[in-house]
Amino acid sequence: MSEPLQHSPLEPLHVELGGRMVPFAGWNMPVMYDSILNEHQAVRGSVGIFDISHMGQFIVKGEGALEWLNRMLANNLAKLADGQGQYSFMLNEQGGVIDDLIVYRTGANEFFLVVNASMIPEDFTWLEKQRPDGVELLDESESWAGMAVQGPDSAAAFAKLFPDEPLPPRNGIARLSGGQIVCRTGYTGEDGFEFFCPSADGITAFKQFCDAGAKPCGLGARDSLRLEMCYPLNGSDLSPARTPIEAGLGFFVDLEKGDFVGRDVLARQKEEGLKERLVAIAYTGKGAPPRAHYQVLSESGEVLGELSSGVPSPSLGKGIGLAYLPVAYAKIGTKVQVDVRGRPFPAEVVKKPFYKPAAKNS
Repeated sequence: MSEPLQHSPLEPLHVELGGRMVPFAGWNMPVMYDSILNEHQAVRGSVGIFDISHMGQFIVKGEGALEWLNRMLANNLAKLADGQGQYSFMLNEQGGVIDDLIVYRTGANEFFLVVNASMIPEDFTWLEKQRPDGVELLDESESWAGMAVQGPDSAAAFAKLFPDEPLPPRNGIARLSGGQIVCRTGYTGEDGFEFFCPSADGITAFKQFCDAGAKPCGLGARDSLRLEMCYPLNGSDLSPARTPIEAGLGFFVDLEKGDFVGRDVLARQKEEGLKERLVAIAYTGKGAPPRAHYQVLSESGEVLGELSSGVPSPSLGKGIGLAYLPVAYAKIGTKVQVDVRGRPFPAEVVKKPFYKPAAKNS
């Protein structure tokens, strides 16, 4: 019997606004309001707002917090000044991805972690099992409502509501005078920020951002926006069986910082090379929408792998996807086919990302 769905503190507002609610990562969330296309274009051209209350928030603090987290995560937290954040990975002993997350340094020995919704219990258990004395690990996920305000006009929307509060620089974090947390990051490729406030204040905050010009957006647009940028989705493009090196995300791994969980496997892959790599695939013409698990074929019809993600790209006007392919077929320009229910559509391996937004503000 499946677990009952969890509910965002913003759910009553989503229903009021006409959101189409669907199960996602164990939560009841809006997949869209009026149309995925309109919501996608609002973020690319102006500003949209997404409910991210399902994401998890952990606090790690205490003497030794930096050293311990640096052993648990793949990137190098020692490079962060107070108020800075970085993308990182929580790995298993085989170098596979348990979760990808953003880590912010909020003090000399204090960190704010934003983790994926479906991984909150597993992440917390994994960390708690290895937590040393003197380091405190807190799960504050139920305390916060979260929303991502994304798009070229996101800073203007923030300024309307908080004229006396500066946005932090890119990848930065700040606590506002009212106690809310704002992080200058996102999952769309556009300028934007993630805003966390007490759960009871979430509906009011979401409405205020809408009044400031943000269009409500659902998970459908969030998926097409992130995929145009080749941002991975944990559980699809990332998994415990795949390493960040195979996913083409070695830039976010620091093999020189000292030992961390999974390091030896990643170092060996860097030295010996890979058998498969996550590549970007785009249709070369019109075709049925690509979806996860559709097979990727060679030009001669040999099965090479399958899509881990796939969508029709609103910005490019054609199907796009990600797939783990043998390195012999991973070179940019390699011709392949995507098998959609028995019909092959021509495609090719292309350079990441599919889409490049206009220059971001700092």
